[in-house]
Amino acid sequence: MFPLRNIFLLPLLTLLLSGCAGLFKSESVEGPGDTAAWNTHKTHISTIDGWQITGKIGIKAPQDSGSGTLFWLQRQKYFDLRLSGPLGRGATRLTGHPDRVILEVAEKGRFEAKSPEALLEEQLGWRLPVSNLFWWIRGLPAPDSRSQLSLNPDSRLAHLEQDGWHVEYLSYAEHDGYFLPERIKLQGDDLQLTLVIKEWQPRQLGHP
Repeated sequence: MFPLRNIFLLPLLTLLLSGCAGLFKSESVEGPGDTAAWNTHKTHISTIDGWQITGKIGIKAPQDSGSGTLFWLQRQKYFDLRLSGPLGRGATRLTGHPDRVILEVAEKGRFEAKSPEALLEEQLGWRLPVSNLFWWIRGLPAPDSRSQLSLNPDSRLAHLEQDGWHVEYLSYAEHDGYFLPERIKLQGDDLQLTLVIKEWQPRQLGHP
């Protein structure tokens, strides 16, 4: 006969195992920074769900390269990315939200797709993880895939390896109480980006 005490132990064991499973993280952290301070910083920065960014962008691709200006408006799930000047393409604008993205390229036209990654690769030949940039631009790893992190002495992100990309954070600046990236280098298999952010306007817009 099944001992009565085991009936009471089984729910407790299940609860303990589920709790342990929650302790596993998809990120591996190293470097001189403090992990507890990093978790506090990450939680604080994650509250930002809107911003306006202006700056410069440099792009190196197999067949072309150049630089230009960057404007990025983010309002929770809606984004508006504008590049002016790089690669001799004139103005390029990428707007959208989940399941609907529009790309407008000067003298080329207007294109639509369900994902920004597919649209940029098809029309510009850039294999760029735009969905991850929503996190990377704030100095955070994207939560949906495994990542390897290196923290700087201030317990902020110094290097990130994720989804085949290496992201290097060269400097940070404080904006409205948030320490946010100022200079970032991103290296993929066949594409390299350099971002220099001149102005950050972070916002907490709340849950949609």
